[in-house]
Amino acid sequence: MMNDRQHSALEIEPEKSLSFTEAQPIQQEENASSSKIEYAVSTKWEAEQRSHMIANQNQEQQQLPIRKITTVDICSSIFCFCSRRVGSMFFICESKKGKPLVVAGPCWPFCTFVTLPLIVGLSGLALYFCFLKDDSPLPPWMIYVYIPLIAITLIALFMVSCQDPGLMERRTTEDRESNSFLWNEQVGSYRPPDALYCRECQVLIEDYDHLCPWTGTGIGKKNMRAFKLFVVFVNVLCYATIAIVVYVLMKG
Repeated sequence: MMNDRQHSALEIEPEKSLSFTEAQPIQQEENASSSKIEYAVSTKWEAEQRSHMIANQNQEQQQLPIRKITTVDICSSIFCFCSRRVGSMFFICESKKGKPLVVAGPCWPFCTFVTLPLIVGLSGLALYFCFLKDDSPLPPWMIYVYIPLIAITLIALFMVSCQDPGLMERRTTEDRESNSFLWNEQVGSYRPPDALYCRECQVLIEDYDHLCPWTGTGIGKKNMRAFKLFVVFVNVLCYATIAIVVYVLMKG
């Protein structure tokens, strides 16, 4: 009788080791995903994401009607389909640890379909009608100043809208080195005094200043210099374009 049990145990043992080896890749994937940086995101948004996941699973099992999809969801699924969403921020490109390299803010449709066409469209029209005409009264050297001005303005806009504004990591324990950390209930994390919660971005941002719809994202510590550069050059481009058009109309 004992021999039969030992024989059956020997037959079962390879199946246990096989299932363990099959489970190893899954465990490695879970460890890799958990090793990413955890940002201080709105706890309400996290709860909504979990409820949506549960609701989608129930819809697939019970064939319930799909939840209402908004216009923002449609735009995000089309243009940011390969991104990872953190609050209302979209990580288009990120490092292995989850640090955003290229990120889009909550107002990226306004920046893409309003700000960018205004800069490119108006400056392009001025370039065509005021510089490229054969009877243009402008000196030829001015085009070599105007085109770099457009390029620098667009680069500054990209640096603001696609750069990490200063997303803060979640801190569940207060920093012992500093007693000035404050608890933020909206993200469930401790924060330094200069970090504030952005309601539109749904994240905690270091040195948060404001949300700029023209650039499509929140303005914080890491993109403040680029924002100031963009404000300067977009104003220079605007007044230069107006002056060029008025000068051409007066000469024409």
